[in-house]
This record gives sequence, structure tokens and C-alpha cells, in this order.
Amino acid sequence: MLMTSAFVAFALLLITVVVSATGMHLDRKRLYNLADALALAAADSMTQESFYVEGLPEPTEGAVLSLADAEIRAEVGAYLAANPGAVGSLRDVTVVSASTPDGRTATVSLAARTRPTLVSRVTELWSDGIIVRAESSARAW
Repeated sequence: MLMTSAFVAFALLLITVVVSATGMHLDRKRLYNLADALALAAADSMTQESFYVEGLPEPTEGAVLSLADAEIRAEVGAYLAANPGAVGSLRDVTVVSASTPDGRTATVSLAARTRPTLVSRVTELWSDGIIVRAESSARAW
């Protein structure tokens, strides 16, 4: 009887840890999906004014679009404002950086806080949350 009770208690603690870890993993995947969506929107962020500026040479074969950091940051902010449901169940989502290293690639880094799904004595050490990070990039052609 004592051994069965100990085994049941151990099994319940193990289930608690596995369910909490799975919830945090799913939150991290959601954050990656959001980073992908933001990077894709930022890669398409070239404004009409910058595209149709007078004095630019005619497009040639192999010409590429040019991105700017300010345009990428503005597009990321606009996307988050226009789509509040994109954040979903994520808490404290922060845009760590939104920039372009080469003028063609939009890179977006996000951070969010995730909390264990089941809070018990095993997971209460992390009950205030764990910071998860995601980074994604998309290229403008």
C-alpha cells in the first residue's frame, strides 16, 4: 500500500512536469509563428514613397528592393496594432529588435513570458514565468 501511494504521487508529479513543459513548448512555438509573421510583414514593408521616388534609375534585371530599419520597426508596430489576436495567449510580448542587417533581410526578435500550466510544488519555482525568445528573418526580393 505504501509503495503504491508513493508510485501514484511520483506519477502525478511527473505528469505535472510533463504537462507544464509541453505548455511552455507550445508557447515558444506560438512565439516563433508570430516572429515569422512579423518578419514576413516587415520584408514587405517598403513604402510606395520610397519605391516611387523620382530620380531612381529604371529597374534592371537582378535589381533588389532596399529595406530600412525605420520601415521595419514601423511595420512591426503596425502589424501588432492591427492584429491584437496575433499575440494570442502569449504574455508580455516584447519586440527585442526589428532591423535589417543588409538592406534585403528583415530580422525580428521577440521575447515573451510563459508560465507553467500546472503549478504545483514541483513547478512553483518557475511560477512567475520563464522568458522565451524567438528570432525570424525574411528576405525581400
